[in-house]
Amino acid sequence: MLTYLFVVFLLAMVLTKLWLASRQIRHVVGHRAAVPARFAETIALTDHQRAADYTVARTKLSMAETLAQAVLLVALTLMGGLHLLHLGITQWLGEGYVGQIALIGAVLVISGLVDLPFTYIRQFVIEQRFGFNRMSFGLFLADMLKGVAVGVVLGLPLLFVVLWLMNRAGPLWWLYAWAVWVAFNLFVLVLYPTVIAPLFNKFEPLKDASLAARIEGLMKRCGFAAKGLFVMDGSRRSAHGNAYFTGFGAAKRIVFFDTLIERLSPAEIEAVLAHELGHFKHRHVTKRIVVTFALSLAFLALLGWLAGRTWFYIDLGVLPSMTGSNNALALVLFFLVLPVFGFFASPIGSLTSRKHEFEADAFAAGQTQATDLVNALVKLYQDNASTLTPDPVYTAFYYSHPPASQRIDRLLGHV
Repeated sequence: MLTYLFVVFLLAMVLTKLWLASRQIRHVVGHRAAVPARFAETIALTDHQRAADYTVARTKLSMAETLAQAVLLVALTLMGGLHLLHLGITQWLGEGYVGQIALIGAVLVISGLVDLPFTYIRQFVIEQRFGFNRMSFGLFLADMLKGVAVGVVLGLPLLFVVLWLMNRAGPLWWLYAWAVWVAFNLFVLVLYPTVIAPLFNKFEPLKDASLAARIEGLMKRCGFAAKGLFVMDGSRRSAHGNAYFTGFGAAKRIVFFDTLIERLSPAEIEAVLAHELGHFKHRHVTKRIVVTFALSLAFLALLGWLAGRTWFYIDLGVLPSMTGSNNALALVLFFLVLPVFGFFASPIGSLTSRKHEFEADAFAAGQTQATDLVNALVKLYQDNASTLTPDPVYTAFYYSHPPASQRIDRLLGHV
């Protein structure tokens, strides 16, 4: 029964992704010839067409990536790839923790190798063609190796603890594993700003005294405390601009891309930061963390039930061990197929995220001039080559931020 459900959901997911992508391409190309009236005075036709071409190129690549990932998933499950991998690693390393961790690592490596060509094309073909890439191939490799190293250092202990709990903690292992998972994520949130992020980028205190005073005044009005204001060397890798909060609790800090500082006026930077403070004021980050933890508890409880069912393995192309541990197999299988069954719930998350963005915009309009945020958004959409004419259905399914026209219409309502 699970086999048929998996095939049906996988086909539905792949076809839906391809259908949505084709809608996006047709809609963007269909509106390529003219700048929308709302932006006619601020966005040049050449910039609008560049954004359209950029969107189409990225969407076409995502279609190819969808097919490649689906083929890999079928190869690992129904075609027996994971079963053969499990047999080979078990014969080589045994069924203990080393063999179990090696199995999970092997699947991650295979998945990473399949994704690697698409990552390369996205960075060195598409981003390069449209003038965004500033990353050398050496830096690309260095980032990749650092990412693997961080994943090993942080992930291996977590994986070992989870496998140990699955083996020793009894029927409620999933509850203890969830507690460990929550603690791990909170630890990483605290660790990221000061230990992990500096491995990849340079962070310097904001040197513009007048801008810093302006931002500190805004934070004081909003009741927000941070460990500092930092500028990140984003231009070393990309021409895209952004700003974000990072950290958790007392470790919070505000980070601006240097490309953003160079492009926006002080008033516009203040408005962008006010938007981010709106997320803090409405507790959006906290709400998302709570929802994530709640969902992870439900998923781990489901895994705890499925891990003891022989049909869970057999129906997905794997013959479980009758004498040894199947814990690593259960983890791999579950997290391979979970996105297939959860795909059609993704619009709920997108809708919630867009609602949060509107709320943060409204907060920013109350703390700064709404026109400053509008001007900043127009520059960011222009500089990042974000399409002004996305397909409405594609937007509803995927977009975490509302389309430009909707955001600006609401902001101008606050003027």
